[in-house]
This record gives sequence, structure tokens and C-alpha cells, in this order.
Amino acid sequence: MNTIPLTFSEHQISRMELGGQINTSQSLLNISVVLLNSSGSHLRTQVLENLISSGFKSVISVEPNSESFNLEDMTQHFPTVKFIIPQEPCTDGELINMCMGEVDTKWVMVLRDSLYIPQALITKNLLENITKSDCYCIVPRFSLESGESISISVEPHAYKGHFKMVQTMSISDEMQTLFPYDYMGIYDREKFILLGGFDYTIKNPYWQNADLAIRSWLWGERTEITTKLSIQFLNEPLPVDVRNDLGYLRFYLKNLAPIFKIDHAEISNLSFFHFFIRSSCGIFEAISQFKEAKKWVQKCKYRFKFDAQYLIENWRSVK
Repeated sequence: MNTIPLTFSEHQISRMELGGQINTSQSLLNISVVLLNSSGSHLRTQVLENLISSGFKSVISVEPNSESFNLEDMTQHFPTVKFIIPQEPCTDGELINMCMGEVDTKWVMVLRDSLYIPQALITKNLLENITKSDCYCIVPRFSLESGESISISVEPHAYKGHFKMVQTMSISDEMQTLFPYDYMGIYDREKFILLGGFDYTIKNPYWQNADLAIRSWLWGERTEITTKLSIQFLNEPLPVDVRNDLGYLRFYLKNLAPIFKIDHAEISNLSFFHFFIRSSCGIFEAISQFKEAKKWVQKCKYRFKFDAQYLIENWRSVK
């Protein structure tokens, strides 16, 4: 497995870019939007029109391939929208990292084409209201087409000595949650960059999302839910793969194995045996993973404000 990245831009993606003329309107908000597309939706034109009408300073549409629809016509119709087509397989986290490097706004909203995106999705007053706490990530409410709410509140728990991330149905405005639902939310771009972005070496979306989110908490940032912004799905969300694969091992070593001591975090050599017994991989792979994680934690040790055990025990009061 590749070396654990320290910065969000260590891995550059080969891609094609079209459009993206600078919009000089004075009414634009200090927020960009990244639209992750999985297919050529027949609603694409309406979605882009609605995003532009909302006043985002930058709109980036990430396409699955250049044949999903007529890109030439779309770039002429929407000259201020930047269309990006990756030329290699990428995780969603890699795509978001890439887009963070394409914009210069304080806030970046990540959405998917499986959502119903209305006109005036976000206004100046709403943006100011939901970002007043200046936290790292703000998660809107999500619901199904039927109106049924999706559980977006996630809390840390310990079960038989194991770290568990438990979904709850409870929700309130400015309530903290471990991580954004399926990467989607409003990110503070500067904090995202300082946190190192998503780890492109973790291929499982669930663990890649959880890795950055838990790291943000351990490094002193917050993720909150807002009930002031609610978005509906057009299609049923895909099932989440939470298997303990190689992505989980990297997540575990970077976030759960480090122990906080006085003013820094470290991974004890003695913890290797605990890790190896539960890793379900060969001894040489386990040693390689463990050494790589120890090296990463050593480089980042002073970024940690506490460890996972402290996060569990102080979840309701952690700042």
C-alpha cells in the first residue's frame, strides 16, 4: 500500500478540464459547490441552473466520463461551470481533494447528483447563520423521496474494548456528529487543507470518509449538523460497505492506535501484537502497515489534541 499522505495534494489526478470562466458578479457568496456525478442525469441542465442561481462563487461538476452527455454544448451553455473528467480511476475523496485545489472560497459544499437541488439552495443569510460557529464541517439534513429522514447523527462508543461508530436518529441544530453523510456537507476549505484532506490510499469510501472525520476531531476540529438546510434524495442511497478491509486497518492505525501523552500522540511498539491478532493479514503486511502508520503519527504527533478513548469518554463535552 502507498505511503500515507501528509498533504491533500500529494496525489495529482490526470484529468480533462473544460469551462470555468471567472464569474465577476458582485452578488456571489464566499462558497463553492462540488457536484459529484455518477451518471448522465436528465436533470443535469436544471441542476446546474439552480446551482448558479444560488450564487455560488464557483461551481465544479465532476463527470464520470466524457461521454455522459454533450460536454461541448454544456460548457457553452454554462461557461462559468468548470467540468472535470478524471482520466484514471479515483476515489470520491481524491476527487474532493482535487476540487479543493481548484477553488479559493472559505467554504466548499459537496453534493451528489442523486439529490434534488432546488433554486436558491443556499442564501447569504442562511450561509452566515449555519457557519457562525466556524466549525470544520457542517452536515445538512437528508431525507428520502418519501419524506423519511436519513440518520446522519453518528456517535463514538466503546463496545467490548472496541471503538464503534453508532448511528442515532436524534437530531438537533448544531448537534455534533462524527462525520458527514457520504462525504456531503459544507467544509471549511482552509481547515480541510490543514487536516491533509482525504487519504487517497484508503479505497473503501466508508473508511476514507471516517478517517478524515475522526482525524479532524482528534486534531481539535468539530463537525456539526444543521437543521436549517434540508436536502432530499431523488434516488435511494447506495448501501454502505463497512467491512473491515485494508482500508479499515489504515483507519485503525492512524486514528485508534495512537495514545495521547502530555502534549503529543504516539503508537507504542507493544500495540503491534494487539493489531496483528485482529488484522487478518500476513505478518509481513502487518509489519509494513504498522511501520508506515508509526512514521505518519510521529510526523503529526503534535497535531493531536487527545486520543480516541478521550473522544468516547468526553463526546458530549469535547470542544
